[in-house]
Amino acid sequence: MQKEPYYTLENIAAEAARMAGELPPNPRAAALAPERAALLIIDMQDYFLRAESRAFLPAAPAIIPNVRALAAAFRRAGRPVCFTRHANTLENAGQMAAWWRELLTDDHPLGAIATGLLAAGDTVRVKSQYDAFLRTDLEKFLRRLRVEQLVITGVATHLCCESTARSAFSRGFAVFMAIDGTATLNRELHVGSLRALAHGFATPLLLSFILAELARVS
Repeated sequence: MQKEPYYTLENIAAEAARMAGELPPNPRAAALAPERAALLIIDMQDYFLRAESRAFLPAAPAIIPNVRALAAAFRRAGRPVCFTRHANTLENAGQMAAWWRELLTDDHPLGAIATGLLAAGDTVRVKSQYDAFLRTDLEKFLRRLRVEQLVITGVATHLCCESTARSAFSRGFAVFMAIDGTATLNRELHVGSLRALAHGFATPLLLSFILAELARVS
């Protein structure tokens, strides 16, 4: 599968705006209510963000400032910020072991969440599959905080982010995807994932809109 740096630090705002214009209008789209929302940051690990990794996503480094900005805005608004960190063992990998040439194990040198993203008060859930709800206590954690909406960021858009968004929808959460806060292998997969989610599972939003809504309640 061809990898592309379709997002760069210089073009990400303009490119995300173009993508937003390519998505079909959705009259059923939910309205973001920050006072009922949590930020879910999926797998922002060095394994996907650093060029020396075989799993490097060339567009992913460009979303780091946006993810950092979203996390800071959620914290200012007093809303939960939850990270996931992917880690597999041979016992829990399942089809991940058959599908990929290398497992991201707990002791992998590139398995840590990227420096500078985590802050005091954030939580981290370790997951073993694409879906962050599968065999984790994520839903229980969110219900305990009376969270009804999720803003999803991170990597990869069409794998862990999309799988988690679909799972969240099935569990009754209103789901929002940050167009310029998610990244994957190439533009085609990124936009294709957003289109599929927008049709029946989630509302794609630009960073600027999410930040403006959070500013209202900060």
